[in-house]
Amino acid sequence: MIMNNSLTDYLLHLADTTLILSHRNSEWCGHGPILEQDIALTNISLDLLGQSRLFYQYAAQLINEKEQSVGIKAPFPLERAGGEVDEDKLAYLRTEREFKNLLLVEQPNSDWGQTILRQYLYSQFQQLLFQQLQYHNDEHVAAIATKSVKETNYHVRWSSEWVIRLGDGTDESKQRMLHAMDELWRYTGEMFMPADYETVANVDFNTIQEQWHENVSAVFEEAGLAIPEKTFMQNGGKTGTHTEHLGYILSDLQYMQRAYPNSEW
Repeated sequence: MIMNNSLTDYLLHLADTTLILSHRNSEWCGHGPILEQDIALTNISLDLLGQSRLFYQYAAQLINEKEQSVGIKAPFPLERAGGEVDEDKLAYLRTEREFKNLLLVEQPNSDWGQTILRQYLYSQFQQLLFQQLQYHNDEHVAAIATKSVKETNYHVRWSSEWVIRLGDGTDESKQRMLHAMDELWRYTGEMFMPADYETVANVDFNTIQEQWHENVSAVFEEAGLAIPEKTFMQNGGKTGTHTEHLGYILSDLQYMQRAYPNSEW
């Protein structure tokens, strides 16, 4: 088992990213364009939430073990957590500057096209990432990746089919996809810009980026969409510098725990 700050930070990055995307997608529950797709996106949200829980649980385990030894610094004061850390405290008691999620996943849903494109761009990356993390030297990380990659394969298939359907659909759907591209593409580069703590990932980000670009290009070609050129890539989410959107997400997500601390039911 790897016991260091970097692994804890990396687990929080993975957990935060899937949690925030799950929360964003859940905003569509009951509002999807058709019932079948409403349910499909809700199921994807649940998959992402399940992945997030596994990463939070392992991070909490490492943090609590450190309290009896040395080497890991808690991601926030344990006094704020009221004792041992668990998955809920990691999700509900940290501020936006302590979250390490990708900027891409905190962007607003806007419309169905933007939601679909955001999901596809991240899922295509996540699939390639988990394919490598399956062979991680930490057995817990490898096990989570092995379980999650099966879910991610479906996420890629579902979202890519929708990208093609909308891009190669009506004039209206195509324009919405082009608008979504303008809004989201600038956040894709951050996925391939490793933070210092990502050295523990033991993955080849260059290979992932090349394969991601190849796969995305193929889907976009079938959808009649072009990859933007010379776009300045935003970053900072991995180290706690976020867009204004994350604060609003957390004010909703964390409301009950902050309004009624340590409540039980």
